Amino acid sequence: MRRVIELAAPHLARALRLSDGEIILVSGEAPEALWLANFQNRLDKVPVSCRIEPALLYMAEQRMSAAVLRRRLEVFFVQLLDAAEGQDCVVWAHNQGLGRNLPLTLTLQQACARRQTPLVLHHHDWWFDNRWSRWPEMRRSGFRSLPQVADTIFGQSGNVRHAAINQADAGVLLAELPGRAAWLPNLLDGSPRPSAHQVEKARQWLARELGDDEPVWLMPCRLLRRKNIAEALLLTRWLRPEAWLVTTGDITSAEEDDYARRLAAAARRHDWRLRLRLLKGGESGKPAMPELLAACEVVLLTSLLEGFGLPYLEAAMAAKPLLARALPNIAPDLAQLGFDFPQYYEDLLVSPDLFDWPAERRRQRELFGAWRRQLPVACRKLAGVPPLLAQSGPGPVACSRLSLTAQLEVLAQPPEFSWSRCAPLNPFLAVWRERAERGRLRAAAVPRAALRQLGGPLYARRFRELLAGQPWASPDSLAGRRVQEQLMRRKLEAANLYPLLMSPRT
Repeated sequence: MRRVIELAAPHLARALRLSDGEIILVSGEAPEALWLANFQNRLDKVPVSCRIEPALLYMAEQRMSAAVLRRRLEVFFVQLLDAAEGQDCVVWAHNQGLGRNLPLTLTLQQACARRQTPLVLHHHDWWFDNRWSRWPEMRRSGFRSLPQVADTIFGQSGNVRHAAINQADAGVLLAELPGRAAWLPNLLDGSPRPSAHQVEKARQWLARELGDDEPVWLMPCRLLRRKNIAEALLLTRWLRPEAWLVTTGDITSAEEDDYARRLAAAARRHDWRLRLRLLKGGESGKPAMPELLAACEVVLLTSLLEGFGLPYLEAAMAAKPLLARALPNIAPDLAQLGFDFPQYYEDLLVSPDLFDWPAERRRQRELFGAWRRQLPVACRKLAGVPPLLAQSGPGPVACSRLSLTAQLEVLAQPPEFSWSRCAPLNPFLAVWRERAERGRLRAAAVPRAALRQLGGPLYARRFRELLAGQPWASPDSLAGRRVQEQLMRRKLEAANLYPLLMSPRT
């Protein structure tokens, strides 16, 4: 999300003619000094300032009462918008559909509505997409019903616009909120590739950090359960045993602590070549992401779900081979743009004799039961059944459909043994292994259509057109609720249920 802001802001600044204005970053905590300096450099002469208010942090991080929180939010947004009185102003709010602070979402909309300030709600993720632990949190913050949540997230004041980053989500928004919604896909980074000197410095830095100069297979991601890191490690150990698997970003929620701790502990215990959170902290001296991409051998994206999936684009732009799951909500968009990823797969099947099948079945039954009980009552009947529980007995199962406990059991097996059991189930693996051994894994080309469709100028045009959209004469007060229900039904289908995401401890 922050990467999208980095890439898009210069184009929006030109399109919205901000040469005499400024960009104000609003957040619950200050960004790293180095990131802020680099962001300002991207904006050239457009000044950038920050407004920091702890009341904007996630509800899980709040220690004040709901009443105090709302008062602080109201005062903050009144002061923020009063400072822009008499000036053209646009508010670009990211990821309110995640539902991590609904009082913020509501208060922001009310403040913008009073001044008729254009407000773009840019949706990257949804709270009902395998994030059902948000529901009790939202209830505690005063949002007691699904309609109330839908009315808040999908606000319909005449000044509000909604943007989605994939066409599956955008299609629902466009149908129900005509004139107020748009598909706003993430951008390609059009910056020049790093120089040979920068790439060599990044390689040397990696060698110092890792303790050797063996190849690096890179996951450019935060440390989250939905990134499905154990599956990426399994692929790395099979296809390039000497390589390091490296992830870049830090944990962003306390809910991910147990996952991170168990992964790191297993890697130390078994001496796996896994390094987590390599860019944690953002201190000077560390390579920038383009330099790190250029210095690595392969990029991996084994995520269970993504709103868009920037690593698909980043790998292609860096001319690096990508091993990635073909996510059903993203693959159609990438295909339409002309991308063809040579190492693309739907699922990685695992033999049931590599983990304790009876224990995993019991574990998933308990996880599913507890997860289903936390759903809103109206949603429980819509929930599908996880694929492993739908199986009548032991059989091959996708690695992505296992709990972390079972995934670690698979990884604990000797690599050649697990390979012998799983390679016949996944015929593409033998081809990939041969390519990896010869250094011939292939990168995807960047299609000309993608360069245009995901370029900055068209992004800025889409944004301007969204702001200029003509809402219907008589707003349908139930439209937001229909949007939420349609998206929610889709996310509750069995194909979208993953044990890794049912609980922080799996």
